[in-house]
Amino acid sequence: MSTFKAPRGTYDLIPPVSATYLAVREAISAPLRRSGYGYVETPGFENVELFARGVGESTDIVTKEMYTLTTKGGDQLALRPEGTASVLRAALEANLHKAGSLPVKLWYSGSYYRYERPQKGRYRHFSQVGAEAIGAEDPALDAELILLAHDAYRSLGLRDFRILLNSLGDAECRPVYRAALQEFLRGLDLDEDTRRRIEINPLRVLDDKRDAVQKQLTGAPLLRDYLCDGCRAYHAEVRELISAQGVTFEDDPKLVRGLDYYTRTTFEFVHDGLGSQSAVGGGGRYDGLSEMIGGPALPSVGWALGVDRTVLALEAEGVTLDLPDATSVFVVPLGEEARKVLFGVVAELRTAGIATDFAYGGKGLKAAMKAANRSGARYAIVAGERDFAEGVVQLKDMESGEQTPVPLDKVVPTLRTKLN
Repeated sequence: MSTFKAPRGTYDLIPPVSATYLAVREAISAPLRRSGYGYVETPGFENVELFARGVGESTDIVTKEMYTLTTKGGDQLALRPEGTASVLRAALEANLHKAGSLPVKLWYSGSYYRYERPQKGRYRHFSQVGAEAIGAEDPALDAELILLAHDAYRSLGLRDFRILLNSLGDAECRPVYRAALQEFLRGLDLDEDTRRRIEINPLRVLDDKRDAVQKQLTGAPLLRDYLCDGCRAYHAEVRELISAQGVTFEDDPKLVRGLDYYTRTTFEFVHDGLGSQSAVGGGGRYDGLSEMIGGPALPSVGWALGVDRTVLALEAEGVTLDLPDATSVFVVPLGEEARKVLFGVVAELRTAGIATDFAYGGKGLKAAMKAANRSGARYAIVAGERDFAEGVVQLKDMESGEQTPVPLDKVVPTLRTKLN
């Protein structure tokens, strides 16, 4: 019988690579935790209707990429293809918008699922860290989120990323632009699917990555030329606040993002070392989403950063993260009595916060020292009956090979000093 493999387009995270992913999640969430964002976790699946309404029925995500299922009770569910709609649903259900001052600031981390053509940097199961600030319309909030993502990437050591910025207007000015864009697009030589999209959501055509479509879009009307005074002033303030912090960005008048719910500020973080899948994260303002999914008017802004893509960006720049050692001390007992005594020493070291492992399985000295080497431990403790008769253990420096006796009751303070 052949062994099972992970489904196509998915991957397993296993040591030592998984340590990098954990470090990336930690680095992205750290600025959020310092800025008043609380952690939220939502189910891996939701009612299909939440995404159909929130993400948009005309999007590729809903029409082609969503994993859907019917439960035994007849409910139509979908594995979550993105995080914002779920987080907003959870906040509304818990009445967080009524519990205190707005905005409600939340961050999350988890797996998301889209049925896509698998390629490097684009998987059917992927990991994101996201942030949402719900219930306030303030350019400073948009700027805060962009700066927090920027800080997270810089803290990881990334330098070659760019921030693309645009405004998508609002309910006042976008319809005028939409009509002008539809008129322009109807005159192009496009396939039937794309023609249908012109009538449902013409902005999505601008996001089409095919060369044949992009070539025809030269001369298309740009949203920035149609912004109302309110949107223009709002966007100018977002730009000003980001610039004042010394963070550079590029204005991209064609940036629309792939979800229907965005309004006003929209942004993307791209990394040129990743080829065609250059976006490492992005987001924007979504002032109408709460009403779309049955809630009150709650203007909001947020982003999601791809953990997988961020790891690829680190590889592209040759950045190696300074990860803590999985094991600092490896303990090798010689004989049955030593096993019992040293098992207690292992527990003491772990309680003292020192990452410690043990030679399990009754290995001989040679095999146990090989395991100590493989563990990456900085020190090994070796002891048998003769050592205990003298009240000591042997402490071996795994780098220099030097071995010194240490009194049994001084093992923890000695190692704490050496490791610090």
